[in-house]
Amino acid sequence: MGVRDEKDKKERARLRFQVILAVRSGQITAREGAKRLGVSRKTYYQWEKRGLEGMIKAIEEQESGRPPETVDWEKEELRKKVADLEREVETAKQSEVVRRILTEYEERLQARKPRGKKNRR
Repeated sequence: MGVRDEKDKKERARLRFQVILAVRSGQITAREGAKRLGVSRKTYYQWEKRGLEGMIKAIEEQESGRPPETVDWEKEELRKKVADLEREVETAKQSEVVRRILTEYEERLQARKPRGKKNRR
């Protein structure tokens, strides 16, 4: 939907709102309101009902602040599993580093050991 369509949609809603207010305040009849909007009285009353219900909902007292976030437990469980797996991978990487260091250390020790001494007497 384009910007122009959105603007037209808002203008039509404003016109409906003005007509509903005129009917509710007794300035015109529901029949006249429906005629101005180019709809049947039945459609006018449907719009009036929807508009008034929407207005009531919009001005109801609501808790202050942001609405509470809904928790997607499946996503939370997956996040925990991913975090656990990331920790396991990090531990495995560190273990591999330690294993390499120990292997190199053992190789150096082996290289320093004398291979076999001849008995000198």
